[in-house]
Amino acid sequence: MGSDVFQEGIVAGRLDPDSYGAHFSDLHPRLDPHEALVAADRCYFCHDAPCITACPTDIDIPLFIRQIATGTPDAAAKTILTQNIMGGMCARVCPTETLCEEACVREAAEGKPVLIGQLQRYATDHLQEQGVHPFTRAAATGKKVAVVGAGPAGLACAHRLAMLGHDVVVMDAAAKPGGLNEYGIATYKTTGGFAQDEVEWLLKIGGITMQYGVTLGDGVTLETLQAGYDAVFLGMGLSGVNALGTDGEDKAGVIDAVDFIADLRQASDVAAVPIGRDVVVIGGGMTAVDAAVQAKLLGALNVTLVYRRGRDRMNASVFEQDLAASKGVRIVTHAVPVAVHGNGTVREIEFEYVDDAMKGTGQMLRLPADQVFKAIGQTLEGDGLPALEGRKIKVSETGQTSVKGIWAGGDCASGGDDLTVTAVAEGRDAAIDIDAALRA
Repeated sequence: MGSDVFQEGIVAGRLDPDSYGAHFSDLHPRLDPHEALVAADRCYFCHDAPCITACPTDIDIPLFIRQIATGTPDAAAKTILTQNIMGGMCARVCPTETLCEEACVREAAEGKPVLIGQLQRYATDHLQEQGVHPFTRAAATGKKVAVVGAGPAGLACAHRLAMLGHDVVVMDAAAKPGGLNEYGIATYKTTGGFAQDEVEWLLKIGGITMQYGVTLGDGVTLETLQAGYDAVFLGMGLSGVNALGTDGEDKAGVIDAVDFIADLRQASDVAAVPIGRDVVVIGGGMTAVDAAVQAKLLGALNVTLVYRRGRDRMNASVFEQDLAASKGVRIVTHAVPVAVHGNGTVREIEFEYVDDAMKGTGQMLRLPADQVFKAIGQTLEGDGLPALEGRKIKVSETGQTSVKGIWAGGDCASGGDDLTVTAVAEGRDAAIDIDAALRA
């Protein structure tokens, strides 16, 4: 038996052992072959298909679905992976309901799109589990490229560069590759160590050397990278976390949601991860929803997600919002935090309701809380970076920065929408531009 769910404080093991396995099982289990054929049969194989335009990586979706329908899932996988080398992960974590599936003509006609994401997973899993890598390297160019960051953007860039014949060194501050795929995505979305399996499979292309525990600015600078490599790609993501800016946010029990998610992802036993009885999550994006849902799955009695604007302004999709609600998460909108109360440790958090113009109404809300997760965005950290736009590295459409020979992509670069699939597209496109520059 687990601990009493009514027990105050932050404790582990609130549930019975069997509940954890059920709660953290795969959110969308893979289709079996028959289910995949039935799902593929619903595709109209549109000419000028709107789903292709809606995909940030421009996958030929009708083609790969037709290949599944004709019994050639490995060919379908190659169609996907040619455009998106991390198609397996994207099939698990992409908000397909607001991208390709929202654009599907079946969605417009019937309110039920073709299961594009699940079909993509069916094909890519089928190929990857055979240990087959469908691409080979071009002849060696003798050029060497440094990639800073082993997240989706960096890995996609490295793979395409290696495929084009360049030697690549990927450096990352963490002990494992994968970036947010490994440390920042809900456990129930990517189970069974898939993030590491996908990286291991991706590296089969050859020509890529991995270095861990390397941080830009700490022993490695852009100047040293420029001197030692023919080109540099920056894909290190965002490592800083925005502050609440309220009284008492330094109290024990107030932590960054990204740290909570990372700890849970790295835990060998999710039951050992402590969780509060009363949990409050502040934010409206995917990270906020992931933290709130997982708090509930760990056995928190009361979980409240608080966002400063309306639901229609939340970065988390309607599907994600509904998922949170279905798990028992209460969503409060139009409220901003003003104070964290408690004697050294959080006991309550106070909010003020605001109108659509973010003007305070004078109406207050106090929520009991023994744990508060901040999910209000992350910031770029580092000195001596190329020119910024807003709070990110300014880049062209092909990822070029203000410094000759340096490209950037993913969350650290301007213009993206903080999605894995967009980061992959930016890494891939930067690699193609780097290749053209190195051959010029």
